[in-house]
Amino acid sequence: MVLYNSGIPMAEYRIEGVSDAGKQVSGVINAVTYGEAKKRAHSLAAAKKFKLKAVRQRSTFIYRVQRGKEKPIDGEQKAFSKQEVEDALKKMGLKVVYVRKKLFDFKPKPPMTDIVTFVRVSADLIRQKLPYNEVLQMMVNDITNNTLRETVRDINLELKQGKDGEKVYQKHERVFGRFTSHMLGLASKSGNMAEIFDNTAKFLERQAQFRKDLKSALIMPIVTLLVTFAALLYFIMYIFPTTAKLFVQMNIDLPPITAATLSFSEFLFANLLWLLLAFIVPLFVALKYFTTEKGRFVRDKYIWKIPVIGSLLHKTNIEIFCRVFYSLYTGSGENIEIIRLASEACGNKYMESQIKKIAIPLMVEKGAGLTEAFEATGVFTPTAISRFNTGAETGSVKQSAQQVADYYEKETTYKMKAAIDMIQVFMAVFIMLVLIYITVASAETAIIRPKNPMVGMLDVSFASCGIVSGAFGLLRRGRKPKH
Repeated sequence: MVLYNSGIPMAEYRIEGVSDAGKQVSGVINAVTYGEAKKRAHSLAAAKKFKLKAVRQRSTFIYRVQRGKEKPIDGEQKAFSKQEVEDALKKMGLKVVYVRKKLFDFKPKPPMTDIVTFVRVSADLIRQKLPYNEVLQMMVNDITNNTLRETVRDINLELKQGKDGEKVYQKHERVFGRFTSHMLGLASKSGNMAEIFDNTAKFLERQAQFRKDLKSALIMPIVTLLVTFAALLYFIMYIFPTTAKLFVQMNIDLPPITAATLSFSEFLFANLLWLLLAFIVPLFVALKYFTTEKGRFVRDKYIWKIPVIGSLLHKTNIEIFCRVFYSLYTGSGENIEIIRLASEACGNKYMESQIKKIAIPLMVEKGAGLTEAFEATGVFTPTAISRFNTGAETGSVKQSAQQVADYYEKETTYKMKAAIDMIQVFMAVFIMLVLIYITVASAETAIIRPKNPMVGMLDVSFASCGIVSGAFGLLRRGRKPKH
């Protein structure tokens, strides 16, 4: 028997046991930790009435083999035990030099660009009528990312063994993401594989483009702002006070900008530690909070209220929801699960929660229509509700979802570019104001003059003469001057 966890699996474990009749029992489960796998194995043993003997994690083993007198070959193989690898290699007629478990088997998630490329190229090859196993084998040979290459190799191997495609892809949600793994799993056993791959590729490309645009709109301006602010603080706290304090020591009245800047600099120095704590502690707490489930919910609920960017984020979330909904919608009663999956793929926890807690219960428990349920959530725009309503009346809900997605894609793409241009203008204005301030403050110190320059010069001259005459008097007496 083969059992799969419906959550997000992190590792694969094999259960080994013996039934009351003395038959060997084995099965495969997926669990996040070994402790969780062992707990589930004991529950299964009690339910299926067999004695549990072992729970083995599927790990990576490195080996060295040799064929005759040829040069030894090194390789890697995933298995549940060292003996399993050795037996497989010996069956191939190879002399096993050694087999040992790989100590560090950490595999980072592949970049989104690699996943998008894999899905897009696979879609194009499938449209050319190539067998799916040949497509996967070609991708294995060309993929450069180690994690993605090994994942595709495992998928190809398990599909050749006749395993269910949806369950095979579910095991690799950590690599592909939940939506992508679900879509590719459906495609592997559907009659319209090329269309599903193509829609998945479009979704991933759009998601990647949105993230790129968002970085351009927010990250670079924020970095520029921080660097400019740091340069301004350096000028106020270190460069400017060195000059200004010379005038204070000479009892010279300071101009307003110079005086205000010097006072602000002294305030910063006096309260530097408290100011840093007041900035760093709330920032750390906020970042920590927003990594929690509740924090992401609160963040996503209010992020739509940010001027300019908030509206674009809202419409993009609706666009992604509609695009996933269009890709999977069939018009049958199974669409509740499709709505659930689309809400999880939209990228906004608040929107996902509203759909799951309001729309789906209304449809399941009270028999509400699609438009009525979506409108009750409060997360869809009037435009989206209007199009869904028209689709429900004409029996073209799927086409309506595509129309909403295409419309918001074009609108958000155009407005995102406009927002980026606007933000860049504001940043240019801010940098210009900082430069003007530094220029004016520096110029102001350059024109500062004593109230009576001649008096100051005479005082210095008399003081210098007194020091010199005193030194000569001491020398005439044959005494060394005291410093």
